[in-house]
Amino acid sequence: MKEIVTGNYAPWRLVLWPPSSIRVVDWNIDRGLQLPAIVDFLARTNADIVLLQEVDFNARRTQHLNIAQEIARQLQLNYVFGLEFQELTPGSKSMPAYHGQATLSRWPISNPRLIRFRKQSNFWQPHWFLPRIEPFQERLGGRIALIVDVDVAGNKIVSYNLHLESRDSDDLRLSQIDEVRRDAASYGSQSVVIVAGDFNLDVSKYDSLSSVGFRKAVPAERTPTTTRRGLFDAGRHIDWAFVRGPVHTDNGRIHNSVTASDHYPISFSLRKSA
Repeated sequence: MKEIVTGNYAPWRLVLWPPSSIRVVDWNIDRGLQLPAIVDFLARTNADIVLLQEVDFNARRTQHLNIAQEIARQLQLNYVFGLEFQELTPGSKSMPAYHGQATLSRWPISNPRLIRFRKQSNFWQPHWFLPRIEPFQERLGGRIALIVDVDVAGNKIVSYNLHLESRDSDDLRLSQIDEVRRDAASYGSQSVVIVAGDFNLDVSKYDSLSSVGFRKAVPAERTPTTTRRGLFDAGRHIDWAFVRGPVHTDNGRIHNSVTASDHYPISFSLRKSA
């Protein structure tokens, strides 16, 4: 399968001037297991740019759907899917299953590409002694950042959609962030750049992105972005969004009443600086 899959479902429209603000949603959708509820929430947000992590493609557990395509088709959005892993348990030799990130927009998307991080965990690699059943998530591939350009009425927004490693130390995750930092340095100070996704760590403890000019778009560090996973687990704040460039952000929010995933969606608005 190709590492990048695209589709265009947004209708053409005449735009005479850029919108006053751009709505952005970031969400780990837990494979798309609750697809109708996911679509319903995204429809209500009326977002311009949507960044999704843990998106299934042809997996048995999600009825062999291309989840990104289904969301794009139902909401009339353009989409790009970046392949993170081939999932060995929910697929077969004749019908392989995949998993990754998707970026969707009502605006044109171009120049999609991936960073496949140099440092990866070997936790997901298949082992001969493990049965291929659901508790053992054996995979081929590795964590990625999906990068696209979104053309909002002639204004380019560069989007980095991240899913950092969950099964290792913060040092590994910080090395993956560092690859994103170095890549984003190729864009000038007047470029609007979004870095968002499931970081699998508390970024507020580090200056990995703030030291190079990125600002938090949803600054509520003490509010969990994952659901409660047990009596002694109140959730963690591991989903983040950062912005750099001649824009300011407002209306940052964690939608912790939405239960369509084991992560809560986060959203914010971008407005051009005066």
